[in-house]
Amino acid sequence: MTMTGEVILPADKATVWAKLNDADTLKASIPGCQSLEKTDDTHFAAVAKVKLGPVSATFKGKVELQDIDAPNGYKIVGEGEGGVAGFAKGGAVVKLFDDPEGTKLTYEVEANIGGKLAQLGSRLVNGVAKKMADEFFANFATAVKAG
Repeated sequence: MTMTGEVILPADKATVWAKLNDADTLKASIPGCQSLEKTDDTHFAAVAKVKLGPVSATFKGKVELQDIDAPNGYKIVGEGEGGVAGFAKGGAVVKLFDDPEGTKLTYEVEANIGGKLAQLGSRLVNGVAKKMADEFFANFATAVKAG
């Protein structure tokens, strides 16, 4: 599944870039995130609890930042295991642009799932994935506004 979108953030590009690389800000922005630890400059270890319809699972995984072009964007790739619920993996290309109102952030997300999660049907999974992406960017915008 692929999702794209954009959001205008009320801060300069340098501030948004710093927040995109801050583990505490990302943890607070990711729906269901229980922990997010930076293991080095480009790697994170994460634990997130996700509910998709009747299936609830805790995913443990890793995240890597690639193609870093500070402060203009990067590619973020990750994968997680949710036990019997299955697995999730994917990536997102995030780009930042100057905007009269602050910074425009665009994203293109590619995600794949397997196991019980994949059996739920693409309509349910796509709907939940879109909701989680929207929630992440709303939370992220709030964190950027808070400074």
